[in-house]
Amino acid sequence: MRNLTSSRWIKVKGLIFLFLGLFASTLLIVEHPNAKTAALLAVSIWSFCRFYYFAFYVIEHYVDSGYRFSGLGSFLVYLARRSGRSDRR
Repeated sequence: MRNLTSSRWIKVKGLIFLFLGLFASTLLIVEHPNAKTAALLAVSIWSFCRFYYFAFYVIEHYVDSGYRFSGLGSFLVYLARRSGRSDRR
């Protein structure tokens, strides 16, 4: 698969992700309209966003400067390879 390089299509892709997230969240809240569901959904979204930031930014800039993020799949491979080694910094 080729890399997406068109800034226009990158923006369209981002808007599609935003729409899908809002649509799915709205359907979930409509199906279960209570504060607990809304709070758990908000915490879940926030936590996944922080994990994504951790996976690509924190590891690359603070843990292993040789690591280059290219997706969550590459991050899982990175973790699997690192789990066999002890971190002695």
